[in-house]
Order: sequence, then C-alpha cells, then structure tokens
Amino acid sequence: SVSRTSPNLAFVPACLPPDPVEVEELQHFVSNSKRLFVMTGAGISTESGIPDYRSEGVGLYARTDRRPVQHAEFVRSASARQRYWARNFVGWPQFSSHQPNTAHLVLRDWEKLGKLHWLVTQNVDALHTKAGSQRLTELHGCTHRVFCLACGDQISRSELQEHFEALNPTWKAEAFGVAPDGDVFLTDEQVRDFQVPACRKCGGILKPDVTFFGDTVSREKVNFVHQRLVESDSMLVAGSSMQVYSGYRFALAAREKQLPIAILNIGPTRLDHFASLKLNSRCGELLPLIV
Repeated sequence: SVSRTSPNLAFVPACLPPDPVEVEELQHFVSNSKRLFVMTGAGISTESGIPDYRSEGVGLYARTDRRPVQHAEFVRSASARQRYWARNFVGWPQFSSHQPNTAHLVLRDWEKLGKLHWLVTQNVDALHTKAGSQRLTELHGCTHRVFCLACGDQISRSELQEHFEALNPTWKAEAFGVAPDGDVFLTDEQVRDFQVPACRKCGGILKPDVTFFGDTVSREKVNFVHQRLVESDSMLVAGSSMQVYSGYRFALAAREKQLPIAILNIGPTRLDHFASLKLNSRCGELLPLIV
C-alpha cells in the first residue's frame, strides 16, 4: 500500500491535473504489461524537494547560468575539487535528509506485486533505495557512496562528512541557493579555506560514486541494463526528458525491439515522436491512480 506524502512543489513545473482519459490509457498500458521496464529521471524526485536541471522555469538551467562540475575538471583540478566538496559539504545535511515521495512508493509496490520487472534510475539521490526498491540499477551511481580514484577504497558519504567536519572545525558558510544533486551556491571567497581530505588508505583523490557530466557509464552496467530490457515487454519513462544519451540509448533499444513505450513527464521529451503514450502530469499525482 502507498502511504501518501505531501509533495514539495517548489521545483515542479506547473501542469494540469491528470486527464481521466490519460489515466485510463496509462492504466491500460500497465495492465497489458507483464514485465515492465521503468526508467526514472529527476522529475520523479522534484516532488521530494530536489531541484533538477532542465525543468521549464524551475530547473537549474532556467534559474541560473551555473553548470554542474565536469568529470575532467574534477580529476584534473584541485581547486575544482575543493569547490565541489565545499558546496557539497554545505548541501549534504539537507540533501541526505530528503525522503521518497508517493511516486517512489508506487514503483516499489509494483515491484512487490511482480508487475515491475526492472527499475533503472538516472538519479543519484538514493530515494528509490530508501523507498525499498530492490530490482534497481542506479545508472549514474549514488551520492551516498564515495570512492578513491587511485585505490578504489569505498566509504559512505556520511562518514566523509565527519572527516570534513574534523578538518574544518571553524569553517562555516551560508549557501545562497540550492542546486541539483546536493550542490549549493557559494562564493569563491567562501570556498577558499575549505580543506578536503585525501583517501585514508593511499592518499588518493576522493570522488562521489556518480557519473559526472563528461564521463561515461561502465560498459558492464550498460550491458546489464540492456539484458534486463531484453527480458521486458514494455517501457515506462517517468520524470525524464531523456536528453542525456546514457539513458536515451535504452529507449532507442526498446524502439528497436518494438516494445510499447509510455512517457510520464511534464514538458517535451526526446522520445515524444516514437512513444506509444505521452502523459504531461506529475509522477506523484498520476502513478497512484494506476491499479
């Protein structure tokens, strides 16, 4: 059963309530699916209070000219890592406290009922895991894990927060804005004195276990997801414009296999021209209506 939570709509684009005809069409789509492959994006987590990049009017790209850190810049530049981790340190307490919303819980329940064959999320917020989903692949990793680029040693992000606090006992900074993925806005002056720990095992560079922009998802993970798609009989995209190729390629594969594809997303997506069904509603408002 799905416990209803009050959505946080600060970062959700305006949209009309679900159309009864569209609800019926999605119901028919889901009822006809025996092994549903679901891919989620940032639009499923905006109702938990987490901003996204591309939503019209409320996404990061609409609100500011700031852009997320690039993989090559993070690896190459100590100052880029200092800036990233200082902002992440400030944002972490709030980001890590976000909870799953109704949409996450519905997908968990579909899995328990045997309806959902596999869930792939492009999000790095751990909300599907918090909701209890198990047949899950985090395509772009998860910010709750950190690893060393040199030796591969892993620690939890909460443990790293303690290391940050020990290294920066007097450092304080007030953020002046929230960005996706636990990022906040700080000035260069605020960041200047922030100390970043190295790997405790080898002294290497610590990086969140996420695929930054400009990096690629491992071939092993891509192959695994393709195999889950081969086993499926339909695809539902929830809360994603599918602008990033790492996720879009699976929709292309579904089209090639002639699987029916349904999209639930506020605003246009890259799949609109070949989807069987396109619904322009909030995930947390429409998904609970499907039995």
